[in-house]
Amino acid sequence: MPKRTLQGEVVSDKQDKTVIVRVERRYTHPVMKKTVRSTNKFHAHDEKNEYSVGDLVWMEEARPISKLKRWVVTQGEKRAKTEAPIAMESEKRSKSSKSDKAGKSSRATAS
Repeated sequence: MPKRTLQGEVVSDKQDKTVIVRVERRYTHPVMKKTVRSTNKFHAHDEKNEYSVGDLVWMEEARPISKLKRWVVTQGEKRAKTEAPIAMESEKRSKSSKSDKAGKSSRATAS
């Protein structure tokens, strides 16, 4: 029997030799007839700690490696690293709140 192969995106690489991969599957809902997306997370073995968050990987079913790991990463594509958008937004907010405070105090003294 052939081994199952899944494709997904790495969402965590904090553990040693392990990556957590989010696999998305789409199907038509039997009653609503709409396309539904559902995701599962799998722990996969990454022998060389080669993949990081955001990479696209293919993994293959394997014998149990640990309590949670039943998959092995076979190949993957590196994605370009970008800055976290959350950090950028928080910086913008802090800058705008500082300028708002400065604007309010100058208006109060001008009145």
